Amino acid sequence: MSADNQNSIARLSLVVIYVADIEASCAFYRCLGLTFVSEQHGAGPAHYAAVLDGMVLELYPRKSDRPAAQLRLGFQVTAVDSVVRHLQERGARVISAPKESPWGRRAVVEDPDGHSIEVVQSAD
Repeated sequence: MSADNQNSIARLSLVVIYVADIEASCAFYRCLGLTFVSEQHGAGPAHYAAVLDGMVLELYPRKSDRPAAQLRLGFQVTAVDSVVRHLQERGARVISAPKESPWGRRAVVEDPDGHSIEVVQSAD
């Protein structure tokens, strides 16, 4: 990281993921411990939103004419093996099984839209 980036005042505050099946995606991310609320702003589409340490993660329905975007997200969880097992039971594909890494115990799974989701066990 450059010195300029270390002193940045910018902080990530919003991530929006456009998904093919909003209910399946919401269920997937709930397995990671996220709590969603259903929202709709004006005439916009109904969607789900969760707040994580001041950042908002939103799941919006993807329009059929919109291509799927590649995305990789990482989440810190308390028990990687348990989370991965829970996701597998619900049909998630495991890309990289839980194992020790330089960043701690981690795994990579695929969400319902094929996005790579990294889960790393917190040190707590």
